[in-house]
Amino acid sequence: MSGAAATLDRVDPQAAPEVEVPGSEAAPSATRRARAIKTAGLWLAPVMIALLALLFFLYYRGLEADGNSTVISALNWNDKLLPQTIRIVYIAFWSTVIVILVAVPLGILLTRPAVRKISPFVLAVANSGQALPAYGLLVIFLGIMGQGRFTVIVALSLYALLPVLRNTMVGLDGVDRAVIEAGRGMGMTKMQALTRIELPLAVPIVIAGVRTALTLNIGMATLAFLIGGGGLGITIQTGLKLNQDPILIVGAWLVALVALTFDWLGAVAERTLKPRGL
Repeated sequence: MSGAAATLDRVDPQAAPEVEVPGSEAAPSATRRARAIKTAGLWLAPVMIALLALLFFLYYRGLEADGNSTVISALNWNDKLLPQTIRIVYIAFWSTVIVILVAVPLGILLTRPAVRKISPFVLAVANSGQALPAYGLLVIFLGIMGQGRFTVIVALSLYALLPVLRNTMVGLDGVDRAVIEAGRGMGMTKMQALTRIELPLAVPIVIAGVRTALTLNIGMATLAFLIGGGGLGITIQTGLKLNQDPILIVGAWLVALVALTFDWLGAVAERTLKPRGL
């Protein structure tokens, strides 16, 4: 037997040749880079927020050094700015909690086959909150419920309902049906499949809606003073009335710091609650 034939005899005819797929290593490395960028952004955000807070502190101390009695009186930290900041956080927090308690269960319900038919009607009602101008919505609830922070909280809950409701439905509808059927085939009940498969996989999209709602509520809470709800809108309005830009800047700066801080906390919650591997 020749050398070539002997070589052929030693080759396993069933052995598949190893073929290197172009880009097979690029996809995992790209995924790792994307995750590294997200992680870096997650930890860079608090540094930027701290830097903005430091700049705010230096600007505020500079205003005190100028000795303008009108500005100093309007920007008194203990009597005005701190209580107003606490009030805006209080309003935004509780209005967002109400949105979550209403929109997430409602979104789950509307993705079930038995009630899916009425989902367009419910979404239309939820959309009415954002269809109205912010000031008009507050005035409507003022006429119904009177003045006060509770009125503002209820109005903002309606205003921010749509992002969480829609994201909950989109997140649940985006779960692969094959994965759900596999869980059902392993003996899971419908409730177990919902809580162990659907909701965990939908968490990132749901939290993205919550972050949007929270940011909307913080921005809207600046108008709470119009119906007796207090907040940093008082400082901003004072700056406009007195034609004092420093007062206006301080009020807007504090609102921005609150919004950025809560958005970062939402990003941390999204990263923490997201299932491993996503």
